[in-house]
Amino acid sequence: MQSGNSSQSNMLILQESSTDSTGSYVIYAPVDIVAMNVVLSGGDPDYVALLPSGFAILPDGGGGIDVGTRGSLLTVAFQILVDSVPTAKLSLGSVATVNSLIKCTVERIKTAVACDNA
Repeated sequence: MQSGNSSQSNMLILQESSTDSTGSYVIYAPVDIVAMNVVLSGGDPDYVALLPSGFAILPDGGGGIDVGTRGSLLTVAFQILVDSVPTAKLSLGSVATVNSLIKCTVERIKTAVACDNA
């Protein structure tokens, strides 16, 4: 799937998802098209930087008798390259951006599964 953002038109999204009675997950990673073409042509796969992110939705294990009273546990994980220097400290702006990303993602997931409760 190619990004709709023209400034990122050189990226693809590599995605894996699954759902069954034990839960659901979606894992995805942006991948540079040029790097992916190098690998698909027999090049070194270490050339492709993968920073997978995603989420999992699992039953909360509650013992409610009524199925409607059972809940779910949502786990969200992101891998984001904030600075290429390993010893760099996170700026307050970077922390705020990550917090906003998590909040927005959780709200979108809740909307997608039509969740009325927080």
